[in-house]
Amino acid sequence: MEEIRFLPCGDSAITVVFSREMSEEANRKLHFLAAQIERERIPGVSETVPAFCSITVYFDPLRISRIKLEKKISRLIRAYREDAAAPRRVFLIPVCYEDAFAPDMADVCRLTGLTKEEVIQIHSSTDYLIYMLGFLPGFPYLGGMDPRIEAPRLDTPRTAIPEGAVGIGGKQTGIYPLASPGGWRLIGQTPVKVYDPTRNMPILYRAGDYIRFCPISAAEFEARRNSAGEIEVREESAV
Repeated sequence: MEEIRFLPCGDSAITVVFSREMSEEANRKLHFLAAQIERERIPGVSETVPAFCSITVYFDPLRISRIKLEKKISRLIRAYREDAAAPRRVFLIPVCYEDAFAPDMADVCRLTGLTKEEVIQIHSSTDYLIYMLGFLPGFPYLGGMDPRIEAPRLDTPRTAIPEGAVGIGGKQTGIYPLASPGGWRLIGQTPVKVYDPTRNMPILYRAGDYIRFCPISAAEFEARRNSAGEIEVREESAV
């Protein structure tokens, strides 16, 4: 594991960098740190924003100095142990991969040399770590995709992608939680509303959770359209 670095971000935030590259170990540590900061309720700290390999901590410099905050964060990081990580949650997200929901599946097959059935089997056989949420509310940047199904983004992004579309962009896969423009290659769609501002918890999952895609038919898609709170969640040891 690389040496942890503290980078000042103006006078009211610091970024704690755990690694220069995407790493599950680094991501576990930064989410552990976020949970510890929330639990400790450090006076002056207002927010934490986790990313792939770093976390930015916002604070009020009139209540706590940057040096003092760095010392507190260092102490919290030293308390990390592999067995201290919380049990991981795996959200089982149904996805229809049929042609009407997968406009770029043929391109992905052409680019990878795989059949549609092979792409589906590979894509739905992994527990993907949610490294971070961004771009749209609830858009999960997922790590751990099999390199056999990597495919470049579209040369020209679409101006409209449907809510729930599941796509591949380079080495990553993800879910479009809202209708939006986008450039990832679409290979399926989920009927689940992963983001719903009317819910107590608008976003279904959190960074640090996992997602596993579960193939369903078009008939099952229609039966489950806009379902909320009906997702199976598997909880297991983090190690």
